[in-house]
Amino acid sequence: MSRRNERGSVSVELVLLTPVLVGLMCLTVAFGRLQSARADVEAASRAAARAASFERTVPAARVAGQRAALAELDAGGYRCSSLVVSIDTGTFAPDATVGATVSCTVHLADVTGMGLPSSHTMSATFSEPIDRFRGTR
Repeated sequence: MSRRNERGSVSVELVLLTPVLVGLMCLTVAFGRLQSARADVEAASRAAARAASFERTVPAARVAGQRAALAELDAGGYRCSSLVVSIDTGTFAPDATVGATVSCTVHLADVTGMGLPSSHTMSATFSEPIDRFRGTR
């Protein structure tokens, strides 16, 4: 059997498969970036709720929650283009809960061109109980 008929077939296969492999790699990067951003947003909402639950007044709880969320996102190395941190202190009293919602916009502009949206907004909510045996003053 002669192998002359198959000369150059590896080159043709490589040329045909390269765009598919590059596309899969870009999808992997995009989904990895989304998952990493989701984890950072969830960690920021947990940190914000926890910091707010330690404070004694509503204004101090809101400021502490905002600062904790920003610090957590900075520690993760991620910068949101649009960041919204909302601290729910509706019933700020012992034995109640404090909620924190963090929304962040993730940009995928460098991996677009494959049908992916150029940005995606992620949101996470977490609540933390306020200690029953502490004062509010």
